[in-house]
Amino acid sequence: MAGGAEQSGTELLAFAQFLDSSPQPLAYGYGRRSLHELRAREFGRLAETNQPEGEQGKTSKPNHNNELSILTMQEPRCSPRASLQASLKISWKMFMVILTARTAAAGSPMTRWSRCATGEQQRRQLVWHLWVDGLPATCPHPTDLLSWFQEDHVQLNGHTCTLTTIRVRGQEGEAEQVQSGAGQKHRILAHFHTSPEDYTVIFTAGSTAALKLVAEAFPWVPPGPESSGSHFCYLTDSHTSVVGMREVVAAMNITSIPVRPEDMWLAEEQDATAASDPDGQPLHLFCYPAQSNFSGTRYPLSWIEEVKSGRMCPVGGPGKWFVLLDAAAYVGTSPLDLSVHRADFVPLSFYKIFGFPTGLGALLVNSRSAPLLRKTYFGGGTATAYLAKEDFYIPRESVAERFEDGTISFLDVIALKHGFDVLERLTGGMENIRQHTFTLARYTYAALSALRYPNGAPVAQIYSDSEFSSPEVQGPVISFNVLDDNGNIIGYSQVDKMASLHNIHVRTGCFCNTGACQRHLGISDEMIKKHLQAGHVCGDDVDLIDGQPTGSVRISFGYMSTLEDAQAFLRFIIATRLRPSHGQPLPLATPGEAGALSAESLPATRARRSPSPQEDASPDSRVWDNAPTTVDAVSLRPPLLETTRTQQTPSEKAAGILDGGLGSHIVTNLFLYPIKSCAAFEVTRWPLGNQGLLYDRSWMVVNHNGVCLSQKQEPRLCLIQPFIDLQRRIMVINAQGMEPIAVSLEENSKPAQICQSKVCADRVNTYDCGEKISSWLSKFFGRPYHLIRQSSDFQRNARKKRGKDQSACTTATLSLVNEAQYLLINRSSVLELQQQLSTSKYLLTHCTASCGLLHGDGTIFQGDHGGLSNRCVSLGLALMIKACSDHRSLSDENGKEELFPVNNLISRFRANIITSGTRAFEEEKWDEISVGSLHFQVLGPCHRCQMICIDQQTGQRNRNVFQKLSERRERKVNFGLYLMHTSLDLSSPCYLSVGSQVLPVLKENIEHYDLPASEKQQEVIS
Repeated sequence: MAGGAEQSGTELLAFAQFLDSSPQPLAYGYGRRSLHELRAREFGRLAETNQPEGEQGKTSKPNHNNELSILTMQEPRCSPRASLQASLKISWKMFMVILTARTAAAGSPMTRWSRCATGEQQRRQLVWHLWVDGLPATCPHPTDLLSWFQEDHVQLNGHTCTLTTIRVRGQEGEAEQVQSGAGQKHRILAHFHTSPEDYTVIFTAGSTAALKLVAEAFPWVPPGPESSGSHFCYLTDSHTSVVGMREVVAAMNITSIPVRPEDMWLAEEQDATAASDPDGQPLHLFCYPAQSNFSGTRYPLSWIEEVKSGRMCPVGGPGKWFVLLDAAAYVGTSPLDLSVHRADFVPLSFYKIFGFPTGLGALLVNSRSAPLLRKTYFGGGTATAYLAKEDFYIPRESVAERFEDGTISFLDVIALKHGFDVLERLTGGMENIRQHTFTLARYTYAALSALRYPNGAPVAQIYSDSEFSSPEVQGPVISFNVLDDNGNIIGYSQVDKMASLHNIHVRTGCFCNTGACQRHLGISDEMIKKHLQAGHVCGDDVDLIDGQPTGSVRISFGYMSTLEDAQAFLRFIIATRLRPSHGQPLPLATPGEAGALSAESLPATRARRSPSPQEDASPDSRVWDNAPTTVDAVSLRPPLLETTRTQQTPSEKAAGILDGGLGSHIVTNLFLYPIKSCAAFEVTRWPLGNQGLLYDRSWMVVNHNGVCLSQKQEPRLCLIQPFIDLQRRIMVINAQGMEPIAVSLEENSKPAQICQSKVCADRVNTYDCGEKISSWLSKFFGRPYHLIRQSSDFQRNARKKRGKDQSACTTATLSLVNEAQYLLINRSSVLELQQQLSTSKYLLTHCTASCGLLHGDGTIFQGDHGGLSNRCVSLGLALMIKACSDHRSLSDENGKEELFPVNNLISRFRANIITSGTRAFEEEKWDEISVGSLHFQVLGPCHRCQMICIDQQTGQRNRNVFQKLSERRERKVNFGLYLMHTSLDLSSPCYLSVGSQVLPVLKENIEHYDLPASEKQQEVIS
């Protein structure tokens, strides 16, 4: 029994077994054809429409490289339809951009166009991504998008023409005029089983705009001598946009009252008699969601009639209650019958139903409630008549015309027709979607709940008010946090980063629902305020504070989601969390075996005296900032483009590093990165400026929109090699296949146009470095890029909190770095990571005799040699493994064998200062450090992202580095320390040098690593 329980807790639950054990019938799919085949066919149709005229319908040869050739769309000859389409200037390229932007949804394969280049040859490659959060926006079906794109309508502004659509037919240009706006509203009402007699459709910019409209137009009654006034009540499990209505009503002196779900459930069970007069005054409004966007809980639609009739009241007191049902999250996967559940106001977002179009929502208003709405502002198209010189205004009689200020998104309205058509044709209706998505959610819930560590501890904590018993009480949403085998929560940011390495994209945080987040995670109001003081804000990656979570991970399913999507996500959890001896160091490779460490890789110390940071100082007493300056620097030459380096680096030779000594902390390497996200420039001695190492991250590459690029978007940035020549005052930039180009260190004497960009949400003033370097970059990357430099007169201050003993007025000025002036890493910490990676390689090389390929999603490909053993899967080694009969090793994204020398790993962490330490991760106990007479304050650890997966010599990704680091670091992927210099006297030049001794001050005991007095005298020269 124990063995069976353990096995069931570490393996994926079989879908057939799940269906057989279900106490109620469950439905999956929409007919005989599988969803996988259906989705492949429809995306195939999309690719086929990309063929030139006359070629469509022909079967193309299968592309084994998973590539999709992009052909130029042929210019149509002479047809009225072609002319009208051309007049709209909708190109195929724009359509592909729309597809790429909007296919980010529920478990749908999303095409992401990435450029891969070898020399001057480039190709476009189709990369499949998996979205497992369909709640924000479901997947737009390709047929829906194609129909919209090929629509033979020309949509016109309703303010310009009384007929909003012209349909063109035939070669002679015969025009058929169609009223589309009203027709689409009829289609919307029919979808919700109602009619124009009972409801009015008001188009809005989205559900948020619809909620704001109700808050502004509801007939609120302020409190007075004889009345307590109107009440605005909302369920605490509500979206931010609902809670935000209270700010509008507060300006009208109306009381807002939050109501807990438990209070409503209790009131429902009490079967109270009439608690209020349904025809009395004043008027109150109660808002609640049909489905929680946090947990998927579905609240009873019967509350609508119970509250309106007065049989159940959110709060006591006289008055008539109206109900706003927030159906935005609900109607994407469930039918809503407004002929039965007659809410007064129902806000919608259409992209949550179809995935397209965005920027178009609606407010459905009950005809009995519509006359009560009051309008103050009037915009274009909403007035019957008004005078400019006199306070005279007569609104439109129609409720929709009165509230649709300005021009609606008429080009998107036509897309609704195709959305409804495709939804009905493919699925057979919303009831089928409800059953299909619930089956997927219930299966995933059951499988995730069953996962256990070998010690019996659960892998995940799921936040739910139900046990997924039926779609009436639970939507296709699962909110959870991953746990370690001790029951501690793994931060959602780490889970998100690991998932993205497997091309799986999830939603994290509180999902714009703070009330539900507090309720499920046990976060008090005081804790929320404390988290804010600690620097946590909505949408950031601060996932744990004092060990407690600030949010969770969410997955959800839409009508295009498949079983394969759910299982890919579950395999990712199994591969990354379930492995033997979790939480303990894995055994190291033995000497002589693959991956074993050699003596040359051990850290070493210097035996001779190192240069003083201010030694050989120039008598020039000016301030050393980032102005151009000629200094004496050692080993100023471009780095090499070697994949592996077996000999010592120039800095190691200059430092005189010896093998074997593990005593003091020594600076072994110095790096600066003149261009943000580009290659490192290694030096042995370098001057300091007021922003850190002189010229470190003073430039960055941006796209044509001025958006800063990093290796996460453009991995080939690491192939750009900057080299600073301080004597000639130029920066030479080189790249393989390109002629070197020089950029002056001097700021342009001519007035340069200042442009604004962003670095980590900070606005920075920069200027363009010119068309010459822009053309060089654009030629190398194959797309328009620019090089910009931070303006010398612009000051950007660090937002990191200072040490407790440091003056609050001390601030650090930053260049274009992300967080701090300096980043330090410890070689001993790198060595431990290398050992972990070497151990993984050892285990793979010494697993069973069977072999195969383990895909990125954790599935096993059954090749000629069979599949990998279950032991390999249980080890969590979700790696790209090259399949062969006698050799297996860690591989990069292209299947190329990859080893991890220490220098390779060091380069991935992109630090400025590398030290030799005695113990791994001992640097995390430091509060301050001194290097000679230079003093540095530790600001905190560096939270790592997926950039460490990029090999800085090749630009290739390998997710093993991040995965192993996350295993070693457990709940936070931290590596390295952020530093800022303190009390830096720049009246004379200051230098950092390789070989200098590092003196740490510990956090807890404020204990110094002291040097002998003789060495202090030699080391520190002021």
